[in-house]
Amino acid sequence: MPSLNTGIHPAVTPRLMLPAGAQGREDRAAYEARGGYSGGPNGYLEGEDLISAVAGTGLRGRGGAAFPLGVKLAAVAGQPGDHVLVVNGEEGEPASVKDRWLLRTRPHLVLDGALRAASAIGAVTAYVYVSDGLAAESVRTALAELDELPVPVHVRTVPHSYVAGEETAAVRAINGGPAKPADKPPRPFEEGVAGCPTLVSNVETIANLPRIAAGQAGPNRAGLGRETFLLTLTGNCPRPGLYEVPFGGPLGEAAETLGGLAGPPRGYLMGGYFAGLLNSRGHGLALDYDVFRDQGSGLGCGAVIVLGPADCPVSSAAQVMAYFDRNNASQCGSCFNGTAAMSGVTTALASGLAGPADVQRLESWAAFLPGRGACATLDGAANVARSLLREFPAEVEAHVRDRCGQCAEVDFSARTPPFAVAAYAETVEETAL
Repeated sequence: MPSLNTGIHPAVTPRLMLPAGAQGREDRAAYEARGGYSGGPNGYLEGEDLISAVAGTGLRGRGGAAFPLGVKLAAVAGQPGDHVLVVNGEEGEPASVKDRWLLRTRPHLVLDGALRAASAIGAVTAYVYVSDGLAAESVRTALAELDELPVPVHVRTVPHSYVAGEETAAVRAINGGPAKPADKPPRPFEEGVAGCPTLVSNVETIANLPRIAAGQAGPNRAGLGRETFLLTLTGNCPRPGLYEVPFGGPLGEAAETLGGLAGPPRGYLMGGYFAGLLNSRGHGLALDYDVFRDQGSGLGCGAVIVLGPADCPVSSAAQVMAYFDRNNASQCGSCFNGTAAMSGVTTALASGLAGPADVQRLESWAAFLPGRGACATLDGAANVARSLLREFPAEVEAHVRDRCGQCAEVDFSARTPPFAVAAYAETVEETAL
């Protein structure tokens, strides 16, 4: 697993990353020196005012689904009874490190946002939900640095898995069950932790709330949720890392400026594994949720894997599909069998053993399997299959005829997640860009 750089796009004033030159974990004193916990000139927005402000910014969830946070806040706040907040830091996507970095390095930014979210929905208790030990330790240290809190905040740890970060899995684990997705309905906003209406929101999403809650209103408020995001850039690039980048700029420009690409890559894996493959046309696409959605892809959790000249998209798809097959929750027959079937075809394709009928079956499965599982794992696997066939038809056809030399060197049964990255504090190199 490669070590990571951290940095800020030259066009960005940092909002989530630490300012250039600042290193190490940010304690309470350092966070307050940068304006944390103090609010704006008139204090913090709270309750309905904060919910309205969040909706006005266009802030969407940064965990993968990009659901508008203002809608989720209002949905929970509008339910009767006690409410609960879950800050979801169980980063199941192996190609993403942003949430672990925020919890390890800027825990007070996350806690500040959590307290604002708790205020907005009237929560009686809050949880920070993680599997990463260093992140949990950092949050506990930050909580010990604070005075009496307006709402109790608990750190809940679970074993890491790909599905443990799904919102119903988080609720189920906090309630004492396994960290596996549950059937819906009810959804957490209706009935979640301890049976209470529950807001489950991603760490990076919550980390955006202090700026919004600090009194920014009117025309200055619009677009606050669409200014920057955290990009985990890995794969075939000289400077893999975690970077704060602006929305709207071309993906290729960000990849070249930050990752050091020498030229357009062969393609990309988007959203980590979930949003599937893009060929080199992805280089010119604007970093925007709707732009990528309209192209049959997505930004997801902000993890982008660069495929270089030596990376065969067929073997990349087969490796990711084998990971989905090994790491589904083994609860839903459609997912358990569907991921296995698609993995079998993509592995056979990469091995030069698949025929035209196999490709037709893969296309059919990718079309009708999405939406049939309790969580989105099956959807992610279908995205990979569908995008491989759409973005790289010539390579698929070539593999039907014969096995390529690039695929011959790949072990599709390897237990290590493909394109996984490390996020341990001692391996992170600070890079000023």
